[in-house]
Amino acid sequence: MIERALSYLMDSKTKTQISGIFYLSFVCLLSPVLVCGQGHVLDKPVTELCLNCICEAISGCNATAVCISPEKGTCGIFRITWAYWVDSGKLTINGEHPESEHAFIHCANDPHCAADTVQNYMKQFNQDCNDDGEMDCLDYARIHKLGGYGCKGDLPYKYQSTFEECIEDYQDQGFE
Repeated sequence: MIERALSYLMDSKTKTQISGIFYLSFVCLLSPVLVCGQGHVLDKPVTELCLNCICEAISGCNATAVCISPEKGTCGIFRITWAYWVDSGKLTINGEHPESEHAFIHCANDPHCAADTVQNYMKQFNQDCNDDGEMDCLDYARIHKLGGYGCKGDLPYKYQSTFEECIEDYQDQGFE
């Protein structure tokens, strides 16, 4: 159906002149039913190692502690709140509409969608929280725990010590 609409709107020469990405964007704009880009982050500022340590510090990466309602507070291995998810662009899984009743819960409880949510949040609130002149994993850990507007505050001892121990363990194993 979408292909027929495009064929009607553009001749074959025009279609071949449009690059793949622009063509896909055009298709996404034409079809309100087709959900494009949800749950996929292209520019990921946070490394996998850093994500792992944030996960370890915030929840022990406990995937069994899921939530069943946004009113219960934080959800999933990254302990994401509904507001954090909204600020991150309301990513969803399996083409679910972001405004559906359980979209937040499904994403926050899914490790991949939750990790992409963290990535988007970091892009949104990217800043040097510890004033060391660079954006790095320490800043992302602070942003994740303290929020985009409070990252210069004091980290809870347990969170900070678990995070730092995780980073040290990776460094001891030769990872940077």
